[in-house]
Amino acid sequence: MGPLAGVRIVELGGIGPGPFASMLFSEMGADVLRISRHQGADRGIKGFDKRYQLLNRGRRSVAMDLKNPRALEVVKGLIAKSDAVIEGFRPGVVERLGLAPDECLRLNPKLVFGRITGWGQDGPLAAEPGHDINYIALTGALHAIGRKNGPPVPPLNLVGDFGGGALYLAFGMVCAILEARSSGKGQIVDAAMVDGVSSLMTLMYGMHAAALWTDTRGSNRLDSGTPWYDVYETLDGKWISVGCNEPQFYEALLDRLGVDRATLPVDRHDRQGWPAIRECFTQKFREKTRDEWCEIMAGREVCFAPVLSMAEAPRHPHMKARGTFVELDGVVQPAPAPRFSRTKPEIRHSAGSTEQQTDDVLCDWGFSPTEVASLRAGGAID
Repeated sequence: MGPLAGVRIVELGGIGPGPFASMLFSEMGADVLRISRHQGADRGIKGFDKRYQLLNRGRRSVAMDLKNPRALEVVKGLIAKSDAVIEGFRPGVVERLGLAPDECLRLNPKLVFGRITGWGQDGPLAAEPGHDINYIALTGALHAIGRKNGPPVPPLNLVGDFGGGALYLAFGMVCAILEARSSGKGQIVDAAMVDGVSSLMTLMYGMHAAALWTDTRGSNRLDSGTPWYDVYETLDGKWISVGCNEPQFYEALLDRLGVDRATLPVDRHDRQGWPAIRECFTQKFREKTRDEWCEIMAGREVCFAPVLSMAEAPRHPHMKARGTFVELDGVVQPAPAPRFSRTKPEIRHSAGSTEQQTDDVLCDWGFSPTEVASLRAGGAID
């Protein structure tokens, strides 16, 4: 059982960061009940079979029509028995559904009501639509990512939806759940991606204030500005990464590349010499294949790694040794993280689980078989 065993959470089913945070909670041992849209209402993505929708793994679900008054009462009953709620709708939606946070806290004073949005619950943009790319654009993060003299590069939706959104929501909710156990009082957690991503940029904002980071992307220590913190193409058209910020790692890299130090600038931190160092590295790495470089660099105290594709990563010996990826229902997918020495996280249900869940789940949460049958007959549940 994971470290959050015994915690009960109601997830008001949505997309993106809410399900990701719910997945994390479930893998840490929490009993997360996903309230999904009733059959026919959830159109989904064509060709995206349920077993591939990995963000929905690990927890049971009940399909309900929340416009049905009886279904709404069921959800309120579930919330009254839970430790927390997760919702990721635009501001005002849960209020219109009849599940306003204040109402839910009245039903359950110790409840933690977790809300995840892009812009936040208030502010001039709160009611505006948006996606990850828009939220990270407002924080300075998107502007900072990309090559010099090139456009900003969207980093998938890892920075906004998942990093600055879901992870901050999960962290905030765990903090609030712990506090509620001592105070007896619940609260609302407003996890806005613009807030979380800005927090993730704390180091860069500090360096910018100290004039150690410029607003010109691709010109700084960690954004491909320095030639020793970048990626290079190899002879076979693949790529490797180096991150030799510290002097000992930089020297080890020069040794493994076989570089004549007399041909390089004496002071590697002099920006005027960076083009020469970069050209040297570019030529050297193109002399051998990616696998050859992996063999040369292995065990040599060089901050080095091959740039692997999503198909290659699960097969790498290190990833296999740690069990970083698992296979469920024929789908290779990341294993739960992080790891614990005693309370082991686990995926209790695959994303494509076809087992009948509604009756068992509702009975587990205190409804009798007769009540479940009545709810189904009234169209409240599928």
